[in-house]
Amino acid sequence: MLTFQSCKEEDDANNPPTIRLIGVQPTTVTEFTDSIVFTIEYEDIDGDIGYPNADSLSLWLLDARLLNPDRFFIPPLAPLDVRVHIVGEFDIILPNTFRLGAGPQEVTSYKLWLKDRAGNFSNEITTSNITITK
Repeated sequence: MLTFQSCKEEDDANNPPTIRLIGVQPTTVTEFTDSIVFTIEYEDIDGDIGYPNADSLSLWLLDARLLNPDRFFIPPLAPLDVRVHIVGEFDIILPNTFRLGAGPQEVTSYKLWLKDRAGNFSNEITTSNITITK
């Protein structure tokens, strides 16, 4: 009895990117003054993270105090015409964070995720608490 197997390139739908939070700085910010920097590690088997068009926003960042996320542009992290396994890091900068209430400070966290060009969503990552002061 013989068994034949063929090698097939994995379908893009089965290759979502993965992300990991490396760090967030600073963890206490002054509203309208300080920016928060999120350092993200990424891995993608087929290298299709990011878009050439700056109007294509592929990273979501949700403030736990809000209902709707901010979205960010990620440029292509590998050549567009090549399918390649990529691993690396990038920073997302959130400027001008603000308090929603009237108290002297608020505490929040952020959830981040991204979508690749094949339409696959990464896992979601959540930051530790960040304090926003007046």
